[in-house]
Amino acid sequence: MSHLKPLKGRLLIAEPSILNDSSFNRAIILITEHTDKNSVGFILNRPLEYTLQDLLPEINCDFTIYQGGPVEQDNLYFVHNVPHLIPGSIEVDSGIFWGGNFKSLRDLLNNGGLESTNIRFFLGYSGWTKNQLTNELNLNSWFISEDDIKNILSKDDESLWRNNILQKGGDYKLWVNAPNDVTLN
Repeated sequence: MSHLKPLKGRLLIAEPSILNDSSFNRAIILITEHTDKNSVGFILNRPLEYTLQDLLPEINCDFTIYQGGPVEQDNLYFVHNVPHLIPGSIEVDSGIFWGGNFKSLRDLLNNGGLESTNIRFFLGYSGWTKNQLTNELNLNSWFISEDDIKNILSKDDESLWRNNILQKGGDYKLWVNAPNDVTLN
C-alpha cells in the first residue's frame, strides 16, 4: 500500500503521526484530481451538523453535508455515482464522478430522484500545490490506498479511518484506539 502514487480515485489516508492536525486528523480523502500542478480531494469521513436544506432552503433534501477540506469552505461540491442523471459530470474513477449540472441535480433532489448512497456533498475541498502532496507523503503524513470500497459514498464515517489503519497492520493497530486528541491521553 505504501508505494502507491497519488492518482484520481485513490484514497489518501492520514497517518497516525498527524493526529493533532485539526484539518486532517483521521481523514480519508478521495483524490478527485491529480496533475503535475496540483491535487484536489474531499474528506469522506467528516460529517457536519448541516443538511443540504439548511444551506439551500429551496432544495427539499436532508442529506448530510461533509467538510471537504480547509480550502474554499464557502463553496459546495458534490461527488456521486449517477452520471447518467447529472450531465456534465467528471469521472474520477470507475463509478465515481465529481460535479455536474446543478440545475439537473436540484430537480433530482426536489423530486426524490436520489438516495444518500448516490451522492455526497462537501463544503470546501482539500488541495495541494505542485509538489506539496509529494512532500507530505515523503514526511509520512499520509499513505495511499486503492479505492477498494465498492460504494465509497455509503460507508460508515466513524469506522472508515479505523478500518483502513487496521488493514495496514503492524504498529498501526496500536493507533486505532488512541483518543482523537492525544493530549488527553
